[in-house]
Amino acid sequence: MARFAAILTYVPDADRLSEVRPSHRAYLSGLLDQGKLDRSGPFPDGSGALIIYDAQDLAEAQVLLANDPFSKNGLITEVKLKEWNVVIRREE
Repeated sequence: MARFAAILTYVPDADRLSEVRPSHRAYLSGLLDQGKLDRSGPFPDGSGALIIYDAQDLAEAQVLLANDPFSKNGLITEVKLKEWNVVIRREE
């Protein structure tokens, strides 16, 4: 299992984002329950989000992102998806 960081930029359409957000969050909650999501959250300015996936490889992380309702509804304009290694972290 590897970690993948996705930095997403959203379309500047607050109404469409608000409309799809409940299904987007339900999808991410399902990934969390399956052990496929480490954490996620939007940027405070509403421009996008950071999602940390737990996936076997880049191909699986790409599928997880592609199946997100925000992706399926064309609400993401830019994606940076890279494998990410945790080196230093605060214990929770």
